[in-house]
Amino acid sequence: MNFRRLAMISSISVSMILLNSVFALVFLGLAHSDHDLSFLEASSVGCKPREVKNQTSRGLHLQQTVSESLTDCSMWSEACSSELLRMATEPGSVQWLKSIRRRIHENPELAYEEVKTSELIRDELDRLKVSYISPMAKTGIRASIGTGGPPFVAIRADMDALPIQEAVEWEHKSKVAGKMHACGHDAHVTMLIGAAKILKSREHLLKGTVILLFQPAEEAGNGARRMIGDGALKNVEAIFAAHVSHEHPTGVIGSRPGPLLAGCGFFRAVISGKAGGAGNPHWSVDPLLAASAAVISLQGIVSREANPLDSQVVSVTSFNGGNNLDMIPDTVVLGGTFRAFSNTSFYELLRRIKEVFVEQASVFRCSATVDFFEKEHTIYPPTVNNDLMYEHVKKVATDLLRSTNFRVVPPMMGAEDFAFYSEMVPAAFFYVGIRNETLGSTHTGHSPYFMIDEDALPIGAATHAAIAERYLNEHG
Repeated sequence: MNFRRLAMISSISVSMILLNSVFALVFLGLAHSDHDLSFLEASSVGCKPREVKNQTSRGLHLQQTVSESLTDCSMWSEACSSELLRMATEPGSVQWLKSIRRRIHENPELAYEEVKTSELIRDELDRLKVSYISPMAKTGIRASIGTGGPPFVAIRADMDALPIQEAVEWEHKSKVAGKMHACGHDAHVTMLIGAAKILKSREHLLKGTVILLFQPAEEAGNGARRMIGDGALKNVEAIFAAHVSHEHPTGVIGSRPGPLLAGCGFFRAVISGKAGGAGNPHWSVDPLLAASAAVISLQGIVSREANPLDSQVVSVTSFNGGNNLDMIPDTVVLGGTFRAFSNTSFYELLRRIKEVFVEQASVFRCSATVDFFEKEHTIYPPTVNNDLMYEHVKKVATDLLRSTNFRVVPPMMGAEDFAFYSEMVPAAFFYVGIRNETLGSTHTGHSPYFMIDEDALPIGAATHAAIAERYLNEHG
């Protein structure tokens, strides 16, 4: 389902509202040729008209009353969703979104280096007359639209690229050697700017304040944690974010309640023994033997200690000893990763990994140290969707795109630093489908062949805007 079909659905809904409004005016005897009906333009339509109380009023007063009722979505209807989708899928808006995404894609910047990206975002916000605070977390931005008062709801997009050489040959390929937007963050930023445009045009309807967070360093550096430290969540009572997904067709939104993405950590263990000649192993203390036993023992943590219904992973991904075929080395260095869907399970894995390395080393007369890179902030907690916030996303997406275009997705072992926000306030994370086999948009994130179907851009923009506006309607 592409945005052209969505636009058609939107146009039909808007047309029906317009026709109903004209029929109502004729019935009231007010649709004479000397009355100005220009207020019935599609751009003013927002939701189902309310009952006109003063049926004897004529002229300008009635014109203003009906016009206001058409733009007031305090009681949300299908027409309100259709209007947001129509705004996002107008040809001019689509081209504008594509141009923004392509400019960002051509100039990818790594974590905390998003200087030009941040400048582009600020330029667009200035054009839209959206106020913002910058910098946050070095290159981040906190923008706001609405009343300036409560309730406050946040939408977040990440900005950073990856150290990958792009292999996709197209007109807007990365111009920076060895850097690429291979995870769709260029699309995330574009969708949020698109949502800003929609929300700004409807600012008079907002019953609170929408906070737009443009965050650096999701891929590395825990940008979310630094944004929180700089006040990104001040007064915020709920937060939402999206990620493009090649697993879902363009036009599909996916999410789930509860754990969605795993907590992720890395480890590096150094097992120390005593070097010696391989021909006389009794004169050495062999760290290779201790390391091998530790690798085997680590497999038992998940297979024999974890609940089979509680998905967990421990993977050893590197094993480096000596390079002399006639010598037993004095140290062995191992590394790997671990994942879990709850903080309890995650930190139990961390404790047991350290324990296994230290204790197994001692069995073979060696010693061991284990580093979990906590000072480098490489530990990401699980991303857990609040049940009520998930239901809000589901409701919004279903009304906006029809029930056939919302999917309950399975948990994934990938990790996201959006998890830090979800630990602070009720949150929901969802996917925006970009899969289009005709275009070749089928490759997983972090692939040099990664690309997106740009028809997803207006869908993401409209979804963000609808999530925020409807949240304020329901909590304002």
